[in-house]
Amino acid sequence: MLITLSTNCTAYSQSKKSVSILGDSYSTYENFVEPKSNALWYFTKPNPELTDVSDVKQTWWHQFISENDLRLEKNNSFSGSTICNTGYNKEDYSDRSFITRMDNLGSPDIIFIFGATNDSWADSPIGEFVWSDWTEQQLKSFRPALTYMLSHMVDRYPNTEMLYIINDGLKPEITSSIVEACNHYNVPYLQLNNVDKTAGHPNVKGMKQIAEQVATIYKGKQ
Repeated sequence: MLITLSTNCTAYSQSKKSVSILGDSYSTYENFVEPKSNALWYFTKPNPELTDVSDVKQTWWHQFISENDLRLEKNNSFSGSTICNTGYNKEDYSDRSFITRMDNLGSPDIIFIFGATNDSWADSPIGEFVWSDWTEQQLKSFRPALTYMLSHMVDRYPNTEMLYIINDGLKPEITSSIVEACNHYNVPYLQLNNVDKTAGHPNVKGMKQIAEQVATIYKGKQ
């Protein structure tokens, strides 16, 4: 998109498309998530045994936004969060789940949904697909929570571009469920491939790889 430069910096900034992120640890960074109480994985002073990411400019989303002349609307990412309301050790994650946070993304032009890694790692219940009239009990399982989230977000954010980013290395039933649900709701998705990681999380090289793979989808829509 070609934007004519304006002498009014505020007007120029507002003319850029805005991006919001609904994510987990992969999209966190200290001082760049809202609410600020959300748990983090990436910090300004990182533990070198966990990651070499030490600058917000190294995150996948900051690279993508900067390189595509966009602006950040809201990054609502929460480390360890699951799509459904069941997390690690079968604990109640309704305080941090994606379906709890999905209304808190501002008014963006583009939304990236980057989750399900923790549903896979935590062995959250898979459940069966439910396409309407979800119950509280059903939302404790991955598939019904996933369809509830996508159904709601398509209605909640009309005329908003969405992309579901699917991590590599997830359980096959998690990946296939995301693909089926995205196809059902006509939500574009991207399957990541060969992302370099440290302690299960993208390092500097991996962040760049994610940004590049997301960019191939985005540029194809221009």
